[in-house]
Amino acid sequence: MESLQSMLATPLGVIEWLVYLLASVIFVIGLHFMNSPKTARKGNLLSAGGMVLACAMAALVLVIKESEQGFAHAPAVGLLVAGIVLGALAGVISAKRVKMTDMPQLVSIFNTVGGGAAALVALNDVLNSQVDALTIVVLITAGLGMLIGSVTFSGSLVAAGKLQGLRWMRNLRIPAKNVFNIGFALLMFASLVMLCVNPEQRVLWSLLTCVFALCYGLVFVIPIGGADMPVVISVLNACTGTAVAMSGLAIMNIALIVAGALVGSAGVTLSIAMSKAMNRPLLSVLAGGFGSDAAGADDAGVSGTMKETTPDDVAVQLVYAQKVVFVPGFGLAQAQAQRELADLGMMLQEHGVEVSYAIHPVAGRMPGHMNVLLAEANVPYEQLVDLDDINSQFPQTSVALVVGANDVTNPAARRPGTAVSGMPILDVDKAQHVVVMKRGRGKGYAGIENELYFQDNTQMLFGDAKDGLQAVIAAVKELLA
Repeated sequence: MESLQSMLATPLGVIEWLVYLLASVIFVIGLHFMNSPKTARKGNLLSAGGMVLACAMAALVLVIKESEQGFAHAPAVGLLVAGIVLGALAGVISAKRVKMTDMPQLVSIFNTVGGGAAALVALNDVLNSQVDALTIVVLITAGLGMLIGSVTFSGSLVAAGKLQGLRWMRNLRIPAKNVFNIGFALLMFASLVMLCVNPEQRVLWSLLTCVFALCYGLVFVIPIGGADMPVVISVLNACTGTAVAMSGLAIMNIALIVAGALVGSAGVTLSIAMSKAMNRPLLSVLAGGFGSDAAGADDAGVSGTMKETTPDDVAVQLVYAQKVVFVPGFGLAQAQAQRELADLGMMLQEHGVEVSYAIHPVAGRMPGHMNVLLAEANVPYEQLVDLDDINSQFPQTSVALVVGANDVTNPAARRPGTAVSGMPILDVDKAQHVVVMKRGRGKGYAGIENELYFQDNTQMLFGDAKDGLQAVIAAVKELLA
């Protein structure tokens, strides 16, 4: 509070506070525009503009204060500018070069950077302040910033490695994981309490808080299976926002407080929504094990054999259909076949076929993965239909074409005793005909067979999704010629 009062005691401080307030309002407006895919780009640009405004104001204040002190900290300012330039270049280059299949990993890396930055800001505030200035409010907020930021840093690194498919990380196991989870959680909170109780030893307790939090981030994320990664990314994103907000409270920066609070609350809301989409409590997801421990799950509902088909047969079904629903999954992203799927949809639509895309909330490896993937291929937003709205349309669907989606279409979710029991699924099995494009005969992340593949109205087109769609497109063109 004293730092806020000192800020408002000068004309420059008042201007700085008002500019940060304006930037915060822009953040809120930008987030509001992100409610709809049609305005999401505008919202993204607005939010980025607000951050540029806040950063410009911070830079201006720094230059003015340095000029008043005769540029006594010129080397440090030079390092700061170099860091900003290098960071900006790295961000722009990575964002332009990243493939859509690697977008979840990039989001995790950004979470890593955000959490680490928040932890360092809070750590700097504690270590470089006079002991008399370290009030209990500053110690708690800065301590939480260090703790949550460090957890996010190490946890997001592990998540990025898992999403990248690093073999050694995919097979990494922690024996007695609950013991380590509880142990490191107790240690990091105990260090935080000691920091608040004994600020004279702030270096020791701050470093211990960060070290124990980094270890907790590792043992927290390592046991979590790949199927839960979309929820984990949302949780870590919420942690990043919370850490930023705590660091903002410690240094009384309104822009950081508002931006962090928005990210944190949005991440929590999304995490809860995605957990509901999986019909699993959020705490159950965070406890880990869904992707790995279900390998021996019950496959009693599986009977019959998979019936293979050909691109020519699929093309005939699509061309003579009245209504077609595409069901994309991570296999589509892996094959980078979103443009082929969009081209096929456009061809069918021009032929008079009604085309929709069924979007499951947890299809892919990050929240909204399929929406982003299809938007990149210029699929009209109105054709993207979420689970609740599309399920009622499957009984009237001539052909449901499943491209790389597995567990989110498994009818086993409707009966108890399986790894996906109770999870809301896309009711593709209720369509008149189902065609599944799949690379091989392997199981999904839940570790069980998909009963859909063995039903009488389902046919399988094995192989790479991109190659398969190109073959179907060629066959469709011949039929329409």
